[in-house]
Amino acid sequence: MEVQVAVAKVNKYASSESGDTVEIIERPRGGLSAVMADGQRSGRSAKVISNIVVRKAISLLAEGVRDGAAARATHDYLQVHRSGKVSAELNIVSVDLDTKSLVISRNSHCPVIVRRVAQTTTLDDSSSAIGIYSKTKPAITEFALEADTTIVAFTDGVFDAGARSGTLIQIPQLLEAIDGENSTSAVNIADSVLAEAMRLEDDRPRDDATVLVVKVCSFLKQGTHQDKIRRMSMRFPL
Repeated sequence: MEVQVAVAKVNKYASSESGDTVEIIERPRGGLSAVMADGQRSGRSAKVISNIVVRKAISLLAEGVRDGAAARATHDYLQVHRSGKVSAELNIVSVDLDTKSLVISRNSHCPVIVRRVAQTTTLDDSSSAIGIYSKTKPAITEFALEADTTIVAFTDGVFDAGARSGTLIQIPQLLEAIDGENSTSAVNIADSVLAEAMRLEDDRPRDDATVLVVKVCSFLKQGTHQDKIRRMSMRFPL
């Protein structure tokens, strides 16, 4: 099997900096975790908050702390660091080779969409942003690590796309249309979801918009051979 991770993001219209932050870390017992945070408000102040959140979560995961405990500790840190006056939404998507599982941790009002063997599930259990309320905890979902699995997480700039015109983005249906074959890459999925959000916002997003895609696919269907080489790429417009 192969794991693909892709991120596509854009700033709020007329804002010079995104308040969303995404980072990827290798897990000490094998696998990787992608951490996405959306800081309160937008622009520079939101970026400071999302950076604090992601750095804390990444450091804990790198030390072997479990995802749920890392999310709770990150909440505690933000709450103390900012005296409970600022919040952030936090998503952690992990490929855990130690437990052979996919772990999704949500502290966000935005759902996470999961497509497994042509079946689409929306993870939308109630969960609160971190940093404000004392007993905040993440909503945790765990799946067996299997091929033909696609996980799509996103911030509210994507989730609320189209609200201004009354035509909200339909991410589950969009994912079913573009992820019909295992050959569709994580990059293509992330780009397609963000492109649809931008279209519905007339290319003037009202909030920072980020899409995170983690896809597990089989080498056989990908038409490639398993060469054991890990690859990472990034495109960063200036």
